[in-house]
Amino acid sequence: MNIVREATEDDIKAITGIYRYYVKETAISFEYEAPDENEMRSRLKEYSGRYPFLVIEEGGTVKGYAYAHPFSYRAAYYRSAEITVYLDRHSTGKGYGTQLYRELEKRLKDRGITNLYAIIMYPGYGSVNFHEKNGYKIVGKLTDCGEKFGRLWSVVYMEKII
Repeated sequence: MNIVREATEDDIKAITGIYRYYVKETAISFEYEAPDENEMRSRLKEYSGRYPFLVIEEGGTVKGYAYAHPFSYRAAYYRSAEITVYLDRHSTGKGYGTQLYRELEKRLKDRGITNLYAIIMYPGYGSVNFHEKNGYKIVGKLTDCGEKFGRLWSVVYMEKII
C-alpha cells in the first residue's frame, strides 16, 4: 500500500538520491551539481510550513517526492505556487506522481493557494504529457533559455487552477 505523507529529515537521504539522478543524467533539472543532503535538508526546511513537501512510500521505501514553493516572492502572488515532482527512476509509470500531485493539490487548496505552475524542460522525458494528464495546460514557452550537456533547452510554463 502506498502512503503519501509530509517529508521528514529521515527522508533526506532518499530524496537526495532520487534528485541526484535527474541532475547528473538528465536535463529535467537545470542544476549542474547535485545538492548534497545538507542542501536538501535546507530546502525541506525552507519550503515546508506554508507549502507541503510530500513523499510517497511503498513498503517503507520512498518512491518519490513532490513539493510546492513560492511562484514569486512578491506579496501579490500569495495565491500561486510552483510545484515539482520527482520519482525514483525505477518507479515511474506506476501512478506515484499522480498520487503525490492529488495530495499536494488538496493541501495547497486547503491553504488558499489556487494557481499552480510547473516549469518544465521542453521537449522531452514525458513531463508535459504527465502534467497534461493531471489537468495542467501550457501557458507559455521560453525558447532555448537553459544550457545543459552542451545543448540548449526550452521550458514551458504549465498552469492548473484548483
